[in-house]
Amino acid sequence: GPIAFRYPRGNGVGVPLPEVPQRLEIGKGRVVREGTKVAILSLGTRLAEALKAADLLDAKGLSTTVADLRFAKPLDEALIRRLMASHDVVVTVEEGSIGGLGGCPFAPGAPGNVASEQVIAMLDDAGVATGVSATALDAAGRWVRDLIGSIESPDRA
Repeated sequence: GPIAFRYPRGNGVGVPLPEVPQRLEIGKGRVVREGTKVAILSLGTRLAEALKAADLLDAKGLSTTVADLRFAKPLDEALIRRLMASHDVVVTVEEGSIGGLGGCPFAPGAPGNVASEQVIAMLDDAGVATGVSATALDAAGRWVRDLIGSIESPDRA
């Protein structure tokens, strides 16, 4: 079937290039900073921001772990489960995606991914400012669902 490779432009953060290239084990993340109270799980290009957030949390007395998940598929479920079991709070940081880590399918009691629209609505109802336009998010979700539907049923288009 079709495949795609994504090669980011520019320099990466958090991964100094070794003198001798090393293979990354597919599906295995890494802990880049150890803490005990809060775990920040970073996926994608937001590792630098996750480390900055950890500095701010540490300054407030919240010992913070930062994990670089490295792979979305397969996720390093063992690492994520270990961090969920050993920390009071787990926060995910990633670039916008539908069905990403924000809908962690193996969180306690979770039947599967949580719709981003539902999370934003819940936060809005609780008075938490997210800066996310619920209208734009809903429109994007409808567009993706329609796109997936047209791929799964080509005669539908």
